[in-house]
Amino acid sequence: MSSGSILVVNAGSSSLKFSLFRVDVAAALHLAVRGQIDGIGTQPRMKAKDDIGTVLVERDLAVTKVREVKDAIALAGAWLREQFAGEPLLAVGHRVVHGGAEYSRPVLVDAAVFTSLERLIPLAPLHQPHNLAAIRAVRETQPQIPQVACFDTAFHRTHPQLADLYALPWEYYETGVRRYGFHGLSYEYVAATLPQVAPEIANGRVIVAHLGSGASLCALHAGKSIDSTMGFSPLDGIPMGTRPGGIDPGVLLYMIGQRGMSPMALEKLLYKESGLLGLSGISNDMRVLLENSAPRAQLAIDYFVHHIAKEIGAFAAVLGGVDGLVFTAGIGENSAEIRARIVKASAWLGMTLAADANQRGDSCITTADSVVSAWVVPTNEELMIARHTQALVTHS
Repeated sequence: MSSGSILVVNAGSSSLKFSLFRVDVAAALHLAVRGQIDGIGTQPRMKAKDDIGTVLVERDLAVTKVREVKDAIALAGAWLREQFAGEPLLAVGHRVVHGGAEYSRPVLVDAAVFTSLERLIPLAPLHQPHNLAAIRAVRETQPQIPQVACFDTAFHRTHPQLADLYALPWEYYETGVRRYGFHGLSYEYVAATLPQVAPEIANGRVIVAHLGSGASLCALHAGKSIDSTMGFSPLDGIPMGTRPGGIDPGVLLYMIGQRGMSPMALEKLLYKESGLLGLSGISNDMRVLLENSAPRAQLAIDYFVHHIAKEIGAFAAVLGGVDGLVFTAGIGENSAEIRARIVKASAWLGMTLAADANQRGDSCITTADSVVSAWVVPTNEELMIARHTQALVTHS
């Protein structure tokens, strides 16, 4: 691949995140810009920073100019061309939430692939349409640019079948009702980074806690995913900012049958109104809750920690023991308090917190004599997507 740049796009319903990586003559990737456009269709605002965090642009945008994802793509593209005039765009890599059972690795997008990804929209109706809208927008304006779809589900295709089954009639499994797992790009990056950061556990039994507004756990063995707390959708598993995590299906039947809740209202409840926000009645932001002494704020935190510790225990059983626990994503990387609570709740595994190291956010946050070590490994999904995009375009 010649020198130039790779654009990484993560399109949501109301936001577009983008990163530009330069490819040097030695084929190394270097972050040049990271930015986002929020409030698409309501109060659009664009902000971008360079690789050292200097703000390059921060401004409100006219709603009439940014009504849809495709408008945000066009605007971000025009701004990037101004900033990097004359520098060729080699490819665009996209985060695509769902790859279904078919895609176990990133793929170059052509017409046939795009059509197959459209068929997966019913499996991820809140995410997939927007991911695909970004691909379509680039294809319409710059059809000559190669595009690569990188899936949040792909890393989990190494699961044994037992981990992906629901105890439903077999026909449902065959038609796609199964546990897929998500946050795969994050877990893949962590697994790829562990040999350098924590070589003593990299090929062993590791539980990774991706703790952010969306949150899940993944059980790794020798760097491969063998189980995940998220299942058919990103609603399952541990509690999140506005999502409940695991819930008795009987509750949903009750909501529909006895409370007369419509599917749309139920979707809003489960995706937007539950989790830390629903329990606390205050906020979905862990930082806000940690600073609030209200009983329900503290209850929400306790609930979050309790269920993470519970799933760590379950994955310890699945793995037949644990060699290491890794924290990543917004809460995992930045909240010493939450890490401390989780490590202390998991002390029965042989995990001993090194309080000072944890407070500093060191790579290793357990004592030297801890039987099971705990680590902080910042994730980088954008770089993972850029790597996949570069590899596919280079070898295509």
